[in-house]
Amino acid sequence: MLGDYRVVNLAHVNDPARTSLYPGDPAFTVTTVATVAENGYLLRLLRQGEHTGTHWGAPAHFNADQPAADELDTADLFLPAVKVDVRDRAVDPDYAVTVDDLRAWEAVHGEIPPESAVVLQTGWEDRWGTPAFANLDADGCPHQPGFDVAAVRWLLDTGRLGRRGALGTDTFGPDLAADSSYAVSKLLYREHRISLEVLANLDELPPTGAWVLVGGTVNRGGSGSPASVYALMPKDG
Repeated sequence: MLGDYRVVNLAHVNDPARTSLYPGDPAFTVTTVATVAENGYLLRLLRQGEHTGTHWGAPAHFNADQPAADELDTADLFLPAVKVDVRDRAVDPDYAVTVDDLRAWEAVHGEIPPESAVVLQTGWEDRWGTPAFANLDADGCPHQPGFDVAAVRWLLDTGRLGRRGALGTDTFGPDLAADSSYAVSKLLYREHRISLEVLANLDELPPTGAWVLVGGTVNRGGSGSPASVYALMPKDG
């Protein structure tokens, strides 16, 4: 059956020379511990935050009473996916995706299936590895598009995210980057949902019909993890 599907990588390569870091996050460093020439094997020490590069966030990221990475079910990390392409509106770096945007998407593609990962394609992945990704203003505040709080509340209240589900994006996170209150993330995580952040290769993800499989290190008490995220799509899709 898996032969009927093709697999697409939705994660950036994790590279300390290129990875864009969220302002204030710990530095990402790689130190060579052993080499094939000297030791007969290659081993490196990686130091990075749980939210470095392409990653997922667990509900405990903003809510102490919600599940940490090791307390999620496996099914929380394997979800049907829909892609909402807002690149034409995301030329405004402070654009917030609205309920009307999601309804317009459904008018073309049908209702968002329950327990989906609702992924925004903003075009921000093209800025990866450059200062334009964080898009800091003169005061050091990042500016990136995201979800409007009311749109996420609608996804939750109407059951479109089901009992489990996710928001996804090619930016630092599902919030407007300028929102230092992280209102969208806090709402999402309070409802036992996860977020998929700094996604890549979203041109390969169809509007409907794909599934996303989320990997990464499941740390005890973790707030999330740097991740490999794969899309599985029917070959005839």
